[in-house]
Amino acid sequence: MTVLTPRRSGGRAARVAARARPLPTKPVNPGQRGGTLAPLKASDLDRLHHAALDALAEIGLADAPPSGIAIMTEAGATLGSDGRLRFPPALVEDMLAIANRTVTLRGRDPVHDLDLSGTRVHYGTAGAAVHMVEPETDTYRDSTLADLHDAARIADTLDNIHFLQRPIVARDVEGMLALDLNTLYACCTGTTKHVGTSFCEPASVGPALELLHMIAGSETAWRERPFVSNSNCFVVPPMKFATESCEVMEACIRGGMPVLLLSAGQAGATAPATLAGAIVQAVAECLAGLVYVNALAPGHPAIFGTWPFVSDLRTGAMSGGSGEQALLTAGCAQMHAYYGLPGGAAAGIADSKRPDMQAGWEQMCSNVMAGLSGLNMVYEAAGMHASLLGFCHESLILGNDLIGQALRCVRGIEVSDDTLDLTPMRETCLGGPGHYLGSEQTLSRMQSDYVYPTLGDRSSPKEWEENGKPDLIANARALKHAILNTPSRARLAPDVDAAIRARFPIQLDPPDPVCQEAPAQA
Repeated sequence: MTVLTPRRSGGRAARVAARARPLPTKPVNPGQRGGTLAPLKASDLDRLHHAALDALAEIGLADAPPSGIAIMTEAGATLGSDGRLRFPPALVEDMLAIANRTVTLRGRDPVHDLDLSGTRVHYGTAGAAVHMVEPETDTYRDSTLADLHDAARIADTLDNIHFLQRPIVARDVEGMLALDLNTLYACCTGTTKHVGTSFCEPASVGPALELLHMIAGSETAWRERPFVSNSNCFVVPPMKFATESCEVMEACIRGGMPVLLLSAGQAGATAPATLAGAIVQAVAECLAGLVYVNALAPGHPAIFGTWPFVSDLRTGAMSGGSGEQALLTAGCAQMHAYYGLPGGAAAGIADSKRPDMQAGWEQMCSNVMAGLSGLNMVYEAAGMHASLLGFCHESLILGNDLIGQALRCVRGIEVSDDTLDLTPMRETCLGGPGHYLGSEQTLSRMQSDYVYPTLGDRSSPKEWEENGKPDLIANARALKHAILNTPSRARLAPDVDAAIRARFPIQLDPPDPVCQEAPAQA
């Protein structure tokens, strides 16, 4: 019998040294493939699809703008005497056949491009919160343009926040055009990741596109790499078009901007109370949007944005942190995969008013289920509280840790010849040290296979006490200040910024002159 020579364990010093080395490969990345979770059976998906087709053919949607009526009736929809547009199943199937299934959402920096094919998963922000959560004082205050810019700057530094959709409304900006332009500017000068935003009225789209052309360098450069998408609530559930939002959508499509077709009914209020029924309505509404988009511009990049929310039926209030919400989102992700379409839905919402244990379980439950179900775009994944009424910078930072763990769940368990190799077990058990702490496999895998929290504390009670009993929120606040005390990596070149300020009513303070030197524009 061969006796193996004991190996040096390496011990704590070796592990610490290994942890300090740069990551050879990251354990989790944007576009991690999900799809292992399937709360709906294949036969369920067929039934949901046919129910949505029946709803479109029999009930249809009301309140399309005249331009939309012309576009969709020319494609084959019918306008009834009741003013509702109805969609024959054959028309829907034809538009599904020509829909764009290879959408890539661009970042201003190409390193942040998002491939939405298959079941690739990306987490990011979204929402229209009107309050900022101040966890230090447990208070809520009106959200401002500076808060939005700071959210973009923070998101830009967080590895597990893959895109920024506007999470808050700048309540200190008056006038719809000024709000739309300042929102766009604040986001685009805060991050080079993909940005999503909405527009209050059609008249905002032209000036917004002009601003984006200036940032990109030209209209041609913008159209080649559109780094902003329009989050468009084109429907008012149940089963009505949002007339003005549809006109916004048409203008954005003509301007080369990708669109998110967002249907946000609330189960038990503006959508059926059954989870299956809420999914059917959201799917039907988004299929109508798909017809609209492809009748106007075949193959235009559009995200199938089924965003059904949940009501607490005892009160009628929204319950975004519920298990039912997590199931709705996972079911919607399955429908996106069923159609082979890039899709997005909401997860990570906390009903809790502050970053506490309730927020943790609410955010983790739906974020993990969304990722496991293969949802391409997980919106509202971090920072959202009070059922979308509040946003918190510290919670956004803590959400980066939380989403890292969710992404590790999405990555799953690797079963291969390498991971099943018994050599480390033989070397450890047969004359070895009796543990794996210093083995070559442990040291090589500790960075590539394991995700470590940035702020989450894993120390022993003794170490925790010796370290001054670090507080999670306080540490998040300190990291927030450190980020915001560093110049934005997305700031514009001084001449571009000056030209934009001369042309548009930008209300954010100009960058500090000592920080004005900016990288070349993408």
